[in-house]
Amino acid sequence: MRREASVLHLDLDAFFAAVEQRDKPSLRGRPVVVGGTGGRGVVATASYEARAYGARSAMSTAEARRRCPPGTAFLGGRFGAYRRTSDVVMALLRELSPLVEPVSIDEAYVDLAAGEHDLSVDGVTALARTLKERIAGATGGVTGSVGIGSSKLMAKIASDLDKPDGLVVVPPGSELDVLHPLPVTRLGGVGPATAERLRQVGVRTVADLAAKTLPDLVTLAGRAHGTGLYQLARAEDDRPVVAERGAKSVSQESTFERDLTDLAELGRLIDSMSARVGDRLRGSALSGRTVTLKLRRYDFTTMTRSQTLPQPTDDARQVASIARRLLAEAGTGGGLRLIGVGVSGLSQYAQGDLFAEEPATAEEALDDDVVEAPEAPPPPADRRWWPGQDVVHDELGAGWVWGRGLGRVTVRFEGPRTPPGPVRTLAADDPALHPGDPPEWRTATMEP
Repeated sequence: MRREASVLHLDLDAFFAAVEQRDKPSLRGRPVVVGGTGGRGVVATASYEARAYGARSAMSTAEARRRCPPGTAFLGGRFGAYRRTSDVVMALLRELSPLVEPVSIDEAYVDLAAGEHDLSVDGVTALARTLKERIAGATGGVTGSVGIGSSKLMAKIASDLDKPDGLVVVPPGSELDVLHPLPVTRLGGVGPATAERLRQVGVRTVADLAAKTLPDLVTLAGRAHGTGLYQLARAEDDRPVVAERGAKSVSQESTFERDLTDLAELGRLIDSMSARVGDRLRGSALSGRTVTLKLRRYDFTTMTRSQTLPQPTDDARQVASIARRLLAEAGTGGGLRLIGVGVSGLSQYAQGDLFAEEPATAEEALDDDVVEAPEAPPPPADRRWWPGQDVVHDELGAGWVWGRGLGRVTVRFEGPRTPPGPVRTLAADDPALHPGDPPEWRTATMEP
């Protein structure tokens, strides 16, 4: 561990839901659930108002609907809006230090020792307060919880102790006082299965875990995992903040303005994305064994299909061939609003089949797949719209989709800097209604 509390962890609070509440004033203070809205959808984020009723991430949307009261907003995600807000936050963090390690779109570590800061407890506390104020101002009110400690472990633990909008600094020397009373599930790597095995041997808190010997934990969880648990229970964590991670995959994806069902059109998009993936692989002297196709359907449910090859490849034609076949198997029922192609399992060499016959073009190699795949019927007009989607009406202006069905779409016309707006129900095929861009939430005073 470090001698100073110089590792900062930021976790944006209920991030997707917070962005939705910022951009949709009628939802502020109300339960909001973001994720797949279809019958098999899964919750990505629940606002704190929805969490009060038991909704949580990774729960089925159907279960969240049963728990939440009428009037709860169930929305498909708007990843463009989330990415734009995340970029603003990450830029603020990089002003603090050149060593910023994003963990996800809403979470990052910062090495304060790499910047010019007062690393006393009072100094980092004042720094964190200023950071939180700047984040809220630059994002239009999105909040984040900050933890600062002498290691990544303690910083992440601290950021979760006072959510939402929290700030906790763990002074050096007090790590075990903070850590040991906590449930053992607060430690990274202790999931439900490990927690149950630990419970069976009387381990419920981190202090219980610290009382176990290293041989006991190795016997229980294996050498690597057992050793890791032994160290974490003693707050031993020397992992550095790493600004750049080695690439684990190379991918391209695209979101469409309208849901697509035509396999020929989607196939051409796959060819184009595969070509870009192949160029990036070759440019980095990399190849990969696993080809993955990512699909996001009209109701925002997301699925992936993949195939692992016996030999790594950087051949765009081979990647496209596999991705097209995976698409034909998955189908396009109801329409697709996003498609992506990726290659993972990367290595520094490629060895193809020396005796394989190379087709002249990717199209020539894939014609059979396209012909044999059944064409999906065009979706109903209301399938073009999904709850939470940004839209614009030629006469009524900008708004977002509240609901749809029976050939109609219900839109609330409002934006981040307006009062709660009126609701109008329109024909789903109204020619004056169009998909819109995420609303502009920044003002001159909000710029970081």
